[in-house]
Amino acid sequence: MSIPAFSDIAKPSNDIEGKYVDIPSGNLYHFNACSPFYRSKLFDHHYAVSGKPGNYLILMSCRRPGITLTQTWTTHNALDTKIEADNSITKGLKAEFLTTFLPASKNKGAKLNLYFKQPNFHARAFFDLLKGPTANIDAVLGHEGFMVGAEAGYDVQKAAITRYAAAIGYTVPEYTAAVTASHNLSVFSASYYHKVNSQVEAGAKAIWDSKGSNNVGLEVASNYRLDPSSSVKAKVNDRGIAAVAYKVLLRPGVTVGLGGSFDTQNFKEASHKV
Repeated sequence: MSIPAFSDIAKPSNDIEGKYVDIPSGNLYHFNACSPFYRSKLFDHHYAVSGKPGNYLILMSCRRPGITLTQTWTTHNALDTKIEADNSITKGLKAEFLTTFLPASKNKGAKLNLYFKQPNFHARAFFDLLKGPTANIDAVLGHEGFMVGAEAGYDVQKAAITRYAAAIGYTVPEYTAAVTASHNLSVFSASYYHKVNSQVEAGAKAIWDSKGSNNVGLEVASNYRLDPSSSVKAKVNDRGIAAVAYKVLLRPGVTVGLGGSFDTQNFKEASHKV
């Protein structure tokens, strides 16, 4: 079993308790430029148009083994450039260099992201080169299902650690358990995920803020797959807020979802959501 990133140590539980109606927006259309002007022995050129409400993107990608160059120009008049090097520097290392330029405001951005993955190790580093500069680094060590990880943020200009967190976990195909300490080790959460069978999943989470109230927030959730194309989710927390959702795949690319959130302690109040 591969080692997850630090933010994904408790991912199975977070997924089942997270967003209840999640319908993809936009379509992605691909077409190839076959003109001889766009042919090269080193690169293959592709163009794509992705439709999202109010934000249409035109992307150009140039690829060769291990390296990808992608340029994006949005209707917000922003030019984004992304260079990826995957396993070309060393095995298991993926590097991304991203730049953003807004001609109208002359604003610029530059970021460097590094991902390094080995059978028992997963590390990431995110650098904002123009703002700060800042660095956010996390790493996870794993062995036979056991995992331990840590995360830290650093501001170069201030020469100070801005945030840190830690987590431990255990995962097998049937269940996952994790304990995380975030917000500078002041917010603690324990989560559990259990895949009962191919149709039923269950999860629970408890959160305690040591700097806030002494109350512990609790939440339990379950997902039931009716058939290969539809499922029902339900969850409830310690405040009596219950949520139910139904999602069905009508055909490839078309998903319909219906969800609602209800305050079980105040049925007469107008606090329910659909």
